Amino acid sequence: MKHNNDYNKREFIEVYDTTLRDGTQGEGFSLSIDDKLMIAGILDELGVHFIEGGFPSSNPKDRKFFELAAKKGFKNSKLVAFGSTRRKNTAAKDDANLRTLSDMPVDYAAIFGKSWDLHVETVLKISLNENLDIIADSINFLKAAGKRILFDAEHFFDGFEHNEEYAVKSVKIALEAGAEKVILCDTNGGFLPHKISKVIERLKSYYKVDLSKLGIHTHNDTDCAVANTIAAVMCGIRHVQGTINGYGERTGNANLSSIIPNLELKLGFNVIGKEKLKGLVKVSRLVDEISNNMPVKNMPYVGESAFAHKAGMHANAVLKNPSSYEHIEPAAIGNNRRFLISDLSGKSNIEAKAKELGIDLSKLTISEEAELLNKIKELDWGGFDFESADGSFKILMDKYLSKKAKNYFKLLAFRVNTEKNPLNPANLSNINNTGSLPLSLENNIFSEAVVMIEVQGKTEHTVALGDGPVNALDNALRKALLKFYPILSEMKLTDFKVRVISNKTKSGTASYVRVLIESSDKEDKWTTLGVSENIIEASYQALADSITYKLTKEGL
Repeated sequence: MKHNNDYNKREFIEVYDTTLRDGTQGEGFSLSIDDKLMIAGILDELGVHFIEGGFPSSNPKDRKFFELAAKKGFKNSKLVAFGSTRRKNTAAKDDANLRTLSDMPVDYAAIFGKSWDLHVETVLKISLNENLDIIADSINFLKAAGKRILFDAEHFFDGFEHNEEYAVKSVKIALEAGAEKVILCDTNGGFLPHKISKVIERLKSYYKVDLSKLGIHTHNDTDCAVANTIAAVMCGIRHVQGTINGYGERTGNANLSSIIPNLELKLGFNVIGKEKLKGLVKVSRLVDEISNNMPVKNMPYVGESAFAHKAGMHANAVLKNPSSYEHIEPAAIGNNRRFLISDLSGKSNIEAKAKELGIDLSKLTISEEAELLNKIKELDWGGFDFESADGSFKILMDKYLSKKAKNYFKLLAFRVNTEKNPLNPANLSNINNTGSLPLSLENNIFSEAVVMIEVQGKTEHTVALGDGPVNALDNALRKALLKFYPILSEMKLTDFKVRVISNKTKSGTASYVRVLIESSDKEDKWTTLGVSENIIEASYQALADSITYKLTKEGL
């Protein structure tokens, strides 16, 4: 898929990642030292040019990170320690923050300082000239300590709008003191692209500031952080900052998962190179996983749904020519094209999904295809949402097409019990004088499942305990099947979701529920589903499909 643009000179853009510092300021985003080291390693592998590792003077964890990271070494990235300018009424050499920065085992230090006169006068409560002295003194101290300095002009755009000349003075004083780059920050995230462009053009034309000495750092409070970054680049900025997946304080930072491919693929800049770009999705999802955050499915470029096609007309067009509904080849950033099955599906969705799963539909007649499509829509109406359950969809297709799906086992009966504080004779002796159970037994709860199935002409009757009714049922089912299918020992349940399905005849706790179970083995993961007004029955359906999928996959 080719894109024409006017910026195909392959000019170089520096990428500065601050996921490990600014990203951790986001709500629900917390990293251990090991987590930070792991993410730093994958960012280095991706090829970002700078990794801002943390704020060492603010906490011992970040100080330890820099100590360990220095021993690890990086192939592509330069590690940066973050801090602030010196405190007022304190010489730079006596400032604890700057001394800590100067001691860090890194070549680069990034410090932020005030460029908005409102902050200088109402937050710091010092004169404007004193603030300029603070900036220069702090940079001079760190340079004398052998550091290469990036100066973050905090609130620069707000400052420029409020007091243009003073905001520019803060930039020029930092450059004169020896900062290698001054980063223009939209700290409040309130600017729009046209205003970002206007400010940078005025810096270039009226104030004669060398744009090669500037960078851009935007926040996403207007949902324009990526657009604002691109606008800055279009004006001549060649150093961009952000975080993977846009993590950060409030509504987040500029999303490098979108900025990097936009610059590389849409505008033709040399950012990390097209080979490394193929690892972007992997990095995006690893950062989510390591930080224990759910991936955003519809995130541009890297989201699981970024190249998913649900409408029948879309699927039909994509099968003929992917560029009809895809702006790039998914593989360019390491993503995959997906076709979804739902009540909106057409014949093309079924064909595309079947091809994706390795199912041959070529022998079906037109009427049989129509019958299959109607069957899927009928099941969807009943709550069987195959969009998120490829495993169950494949089993359905195998059964419908060629009787290929083998009946590996037949359920005869199951029973599941859950008990809370069972007062059997052994427990009664533990009741204290108040008539209540001691704390050790107060939360006593367990589930037991009994399963009777027929396998290879034999009846198996098993009992198992579990942490909850579904786990007990899973354990009992596996216990019965393992002697016949030992390969099941490498399969595990990795996720379990329940959703209430709207139904006019039933509501509340009597509603139908859809259970989705994600399973995995050493090589693969798959999702199966079940639907019933009984959550245990729905869970059994999903479990049975999951096991069937595994056994079919193994060719048994």
